Amino acid sequence: MNFCSYRPIMATFELYRRSTIGMCLTETLDEMVQNGTLSPELAIQVLVQFDKSMAEALETQVKSKVSIKGHLHTYRFCDNVWTFMLQDALIKTDDCQENVGRVKIVACDSKLLTQ
Repeated sequence: MNFCSYRPIMATFELYRRSTIGMCLTETLDEMVQNGTLSPELAIQVLVQFDKSMAEALETQVKSKVSIKGHLHTYRFCDNVWTFMLQDALIKTDDCQENVGRVKIVACDSKLLTQ
């Protein structure tokens, strides 16, 4: 059984675990648990700290702004998390813009991350 499927009682947002770095971390921790190098409990603590550290780094270190326009295909609000699916989106930053076929945006209240 994959230790990462275990969900602690305390609710945490796991938004960044599906990023490239989050998936690499999860795979590495899973491998370490499988070969006995790391306990499942410690691996979960590492993932929870990763979630907190990513949220803090994005809040304090990223100063870029982006504009996204597109056709809203689907939206939902569940467990204080908004998910938007856009089609034919235009993503603009200060110095470039890109047309994208599909975009998934996941957003939550950052105040909930610190609880």
